Amino acid sequence: MQRQQSIIEESLKAVMEDEEFLPDLKAQTRDQAYKSLVALLSTPNHIHKSFLRVALENGTIVRIPAFRVQHSDTVGPYKGGIRFHHSVNDEEVANLAKLMTLKNALHELPFGGGKGGVVINPKEYTVKELNLICKKYVQYFNDILGPDKDIPAPDVGTGEREMDWMMGEFKNIHPGEPYRNSFTGKSVVNGGSLGRREATGKGVYFTFRYMMHNFVKENKKWLGDTENIFAHAALDHVEKKSKIAVQGFGNLGSVAALEAYQCNYLQNKVVAVSDANVMLYNEDGLDIPALVKFTEDHDGELPKNEEELVECESKAEIKNRDDLLEMDVDVLILAALEDQIHEDNMEDIKAKIIVEGANGPITEKADTYLADKGVLIIPDILANAGGVIVSYYEWVQGREAQFLTEEEVFKRLYDKMKVTMDTILPQFFGDPFPLRQNCYIHSVMKLSTIMYRQGKLY
Repeated sequence: MQRQQSIIEESLKAVMEDEEFLPDLKAQTRDQAYKSLVALLSTPNHIHKSFLRVALENGTIVRIPAFRVQHSDTVGPYKGGIRFHHSVNDEEVANLAKLMTLKNALHELPFGGGKGGVVINPKEYTVKELNLICKKYVQYFNDILGPDKDIPAPDVGTGEREMDWMMGEFKNIHPGEPYRNSFTGKSVVNGGSLGRREATGKGVYFTFRYMMHNFVKENKKWLGDTENIFAHAALDHVEKKSKIAVQGFGNLGSVAALEAYQCNYLQNKVVAVSDANVMLYNEDGLDIPALVKFTEDHDGELPKNEEELVECESKAEIKNRDDLLEMDVDVLILAALEDQIHEDNMEDIKAKIIVEGANGPITEKADTYLADKGVLIIPDILANAGGVIVSYYEWVQGREAQFLTEEEVFKRLYDKMKVTMDTILPQFFGDPFPLRQNCYIHSVMKLSTIMYRQGKLY
């Protein structure tokens, strides 16, 4: 992701121009430190690749490419999900590992950044074959994984079932050793945390709700007096009933949509949702609870025809899934995959506020274009950290063998994200940097300070 690299360099430059930051570094030494930090933050520590040997149920042997990228362990053990998707490649996984490093630093979590991937479409494999793929992944990457080394979690195409299988295989390989914290995102009965499945979606909507209801409403006068175009976009939003569209209706998108539907703080109505097959639209607002219930009973898929809508007892128009991005709505929640808004469709985006639930759903050129047009983008690094935050709570609970209630988990999640928002939002609305760069500046400042203190710049 070239955008990610350029933002890291721009953010580091802004940090190094502040003479109060690492004041011991002067002149040439300061320039050398900048170049060193760019190199350290831009490249991963390790890229691991294997071809998993898997025996299919039809008797065929296949070799499946699999990756684990470990970007940085400056702050703590590597942490990041494992995705099962046919588009996975080493560059994508490396960029996502880098984002995890920055995200964990932004939210003050004691983890570095890692990411994994397996190049498959999970729907093309049987349950038995997926179980074997999960076991093979742990076997092939066994030496680099562990509760204090590298702790994977679910991602696109994986969930608590896959994490249970992987932890079980880790336990088999390491008899008598600690294993409960080797993976997070597990089922509750297998040592997972209550609320982990919903955490990312809840966090995505919480960042939007907290910004609009708490921060913007409480700072109306100050924001109204600024010339910040993003402040004016936010102020315009809180004064009206907003139409929301959600791209992606999996664990992330469905939970975010349900949070918006149930929100008592803002006047929302979710008018459109989409998945890989279809988009559903109702100008008066969709019955999100009914749609969530339907997907739970139909392999995660939204109603695709009139018969299924009748079964769902939900009123909606069936439209092309790709039309959702260009709809005339106020808020767009992107909860699918990378690069959904790009050069070919950026000029057709009508939403004034975009929340990045997925990682990297807007390309660099589109991001710059939308920001110049005054579109307020709540970036992935800020919005979708709920999963890793609750993964941290799961990791701690496993170490202490003391487990939190769901209410306690969500309270801690909101408190953690609130602290980050209270740090970032005053800076964002008070200076010319877009919100994404404000977040990156905060992250690279923390990481640079720790690297310097640990002597990694010599």
